[in-house]
Amino acid sequence: MLEEKINAESAVIFFRIQQERKKSWKKTCEERNISMTSLIIDSVEQRLMDDERRNVIEFLEKQDNIFAKIETNVNQLARAVNGQKFISESQLALFSTQLSEIAVLKARQNTIFENIYTLLSK
Repeated sequence: MLEEKINAESAVIFFRIQQERKKSWKKTCEERNISMTSLIIDSVEQRLMDDERRNVIEFLEKQDNIFAKIETNVNQLARAVNGQKFISESQLALFSTQLSEIAVLKARQNTIFENIYTLLSK
């Protein structure tokens, strides 16, 4: 049985569920630090839960920090080479290969980020 009360700004829906199911849902909400409303609406609308969204954003920030560290290391190496005015052929080949790999990983990361941002916008 479903009852609905409508307010000028929002609607309230009352529905019946088993007590054990309610306890389970509340426990899930407490574990994930989300509201019951968020759990139900996001589940019904097949959106990312608030806690999942927070985890994704945290992941994105960590990834960005990793690449910032790599870029810093590249700059430090460039400064060292400029100071010595020399780099061996083998070091240059290795450095070029690693830079190419970083460029490929960065492009893949950007594609993944675009997909994640699309999911987050839902």
